[in-house]
Amino acid sequence: MVGTPPVLGRGEYTKKCEHILEDPEIRFCGFIDINGDIIVAKAREGADLVETDENRQKIYQDLVARITRRKMFDSNLGRVKYSASRREKVVMMSFPLGEDIVMVMAEPHINIDRTAYRIIEKLGSQWSEFYGK
Repeated sequence: MVGTPPVLGRGEYTKKCEHILEDPEIRFCGFIDINGDIIVAKAREGADLVETDENRQKIYQDLVARITRRKMFDSNLGRVKYSASRREKVVMMSFPLGEDIVMVMAEPHINIDRTAYRIIEKLGSQWSEFYGK
């Protein structure tokens, strides 16, 4: 399919997580599969992730369901590049990547668009459509 990002291997996902976590405002980065299961996840040392592991699993599954539902609007509105939710204690962002999803938790005060585009740059060439290439 034209414009579909390539599927990355586990080692590449780990490197991408580490690269995204270089941003001091990012608390967590994880790659989630279509079933809501973690492929790779990394958290900043000492970061407050707010939720328990059990609740994070529920968040992942809900995220997959929302992204799947949004796909029905792709033909009219275009594909989702990213989505974000600003909460009192954290900003949660998701980036569809082929069949997988990149989920990021960040500090609540971030500039969402600026941070999203830094993350997109770190995701690399599979996101070239952001730049019209």
